[in-house]
Amino acid sequence: MGVILFGLTVLAGAGLRRRAPFLLLSIGLAGVVAGFAASQLRSELTAAPVLEKRIRSAIVTGRVVSVQSRGTAERWLIDDLSVSRMAPEETPKRIRLTNRVRGVALEPGMRIRVRATLMPPPSPAAPGAFDFPRMAWFASLGAVGFTTSRAKIESTDASGFSIRVSRLRQRIGSRVRASLDGTSGTVAAALMTGDRGAIPEDVLDDMRDSGLAHLLAISGLHVGLVAGLFFFFMRGLLAAIEPVALRYPIKKWAAVGALSAAFGYLLITGATVPTQRAFIMTSIVLVAVLLDRSAISMRVVALAALAILILAPETILSASFQMSFAAVVALVAVYEALGARFSRGRGRGSLRRRILIYGAGVLLTSLVAGLATTPFAVFHFNRFVIYGLAANMFAVPLTALWIMPWAMVAYVLMPFGLEGLALAPMGAGIDAVLWIARTTADWPGAVQLLPALPGWGLAVVTLGGLWLCLWRRTWRYAGLAGILAGGLALATADTPDILIDGDAKQVAVRDQGGGLRVSGRANSFVAETWVRRDGIASAARWPRPSDRRPAEDGGVRCDGLGCVTTIDGQIVAIAYTRGALEDDCRSADIVIAFVPVRGPCPSAHLVVDRFDVWRSGAHAIWLSDGEIRVETASHLRGRRPWVETHRRVRALEERVATKP
Repeated sequence: MGVILFGLTVLAGAGLRRRAPFLLLSIGLAGVVAGFAASQLRSELTAAPVLEKRIRSAIVTGRVVSVQSRGTAERWLIDDLSVSRMAPEETPKRIRLTNRVRGVALEPGMRIRVRATLMPPPSPAAPGAFDFPRMAWFASLGAVGFTTSRAKIESTDASGFSIRVSRLRQRIGSRVRASLDGTSGTVAAALMTGDRGAIPEDVLDDMRDSGLAHLLAISGLHVGLVAGLFFFFMRGLLAAIEPVALRYPIKKWAAVGALSAAFGYLLITGATVPTQRAFIMTSIVLVAVLLDRSAISMRVVALAALAILILAPETILSASFQMSFAAVVALVAVYEALGARFSRGRGRGSLRRRILIYGAGVLLTSLVAGLATTPFAVFHFNRFVIYGLAANMFAVPLTALWIMPWAMVAYVLMPFGLEGLALAPMGAGIDAVLWIARTTADWPGAVQLLPALPGWGLAVVTLGGLWLCLWRRTWRYAGLAGILAGGLALATADTPDILIDGDAKQVAVRDQGGGLRVSGRANSFVAETWVRRDGIASAARWPRPSDRRPAEDGGVRCDGLGCVTTIDGQIVAIAYTRGALEDDCRSADIVIAFVPVRGPCPSAHLVVDRFDVWRSGAHAIWLSDGEIRVETASHLRGRRPWVETHRRVRALEERVATKP
């Protein structure tokens, strides 16, 4: 359908080409429709079977695609699968397994046999939360799980370009971690291979809370440094050879070499969205050098975005795409306006003046990039970093002038087994950055936790920012009104009073102090997601009753059958078993049941049971002035092929339709 609509808009534009307003309207409409057509096509091309229910003790046979370190565990991506008790047409194309069972060291290309528990990709923990099944769908990832036995290697086939690159990436990471002990080794491996899984969680927290997390994500800074360092090194080397320098275009030769180095770095680090964007932009700049043209402009950003969205349109909803392009668009807009002044200042004056101008450039870059990415960081991570500018002022030059150059030297020395000579000074620089992160994160009030920003607020901020950055005349400043209006959306953020997860196994309610009381483990992934989106530091567990006596805390009263609390004057009952339903359905205004409710509930204005969650996913409930408002994950996600509840209902409808 999308392709047909795109064709119609193109025909309409061709018919109206003599009328400029209608032609522009047709071009804009064609662009929008082309986006939907690309998304639809991409969805069809990546379609693959998805596991519908949990399978215990399955015998999995498949080829290892990648191995990532995850602290004390490993994460395996496996394809070419065979799963016991599953028909070939129902078997996922790819699965991801977490392995904590000690055994042989695996490498990409090995075909293994292992016993594992498999589960469908977990649905969003709350309406509007991160949609892992969507990401899994476009990666053809049909199941996740964990191993329950040692893996047995059946054969090894290292053929294929992607497998060879994965093996090379894993071996580089292993050698880096072997040469550098501790955290600095895991960070160095992350910078050189893109694998951040082995970095300790407390270090990641420090990097996030200090505003330095972007240094761990392979992005424009890293790709630009790799290409730039290789360009200037190769050009200087060729310039030292007089016959070559006088007779050949060494600048263009250096550009070709830098492009090759950037492409190799892209492959080694996993080709994530920020890396793709950075490589495309770097490639355009280097091609401009080959053609004797200047290429730093907003057009370069637009071409990079267009290329990524044609190949992977789903990335427009990802945090990495949004934050990466927000920072680049803002920086290009600022330096288009101020770049000439910086260039004049660098071109003349004393060394001290140049150093000051460089420092001012780092300060301005950090400030602009931080401001541009803040709305997206708040939307996706519910965190506002206070001292990020101060941390970046010292950490970015250290990364650019010390850490990444030594990383380049380590790449060169690695074939000779001498990478340790470069990794030692690189590790010293990493230790300094980690000290900056830890110190900044420990400052009072380093991070402000914020509730989930409404989607319309982010949209308004984005439109306002684009208006401000893309126009060049005075009316561009009208975009500030859009940014301010979108920022005020935080004032309208309304956190739910009740949350129910997509498996009807965990519930959170608002207690008398305004915090959250969570059933089950307060440190589970679901509970942590609820806490983060609520803008609070932690949640308390529900009272734990003994066998004989109920328990009450924070206005929540629990016994062996369930819990009861009062929110906004309404009695909310949570029933663990069917035995609790008889009393709850006679007295409660809202009944939430971990079991199916098969009979009437006379007193309840709202009943949410296991079947409701099965059909609609996670629930969020607001109670205000005696009124009840409910949102479900499926309602916000729509009828999409990756929405598991949509697939379940559709499959049920098909079974009913085929019955005689």
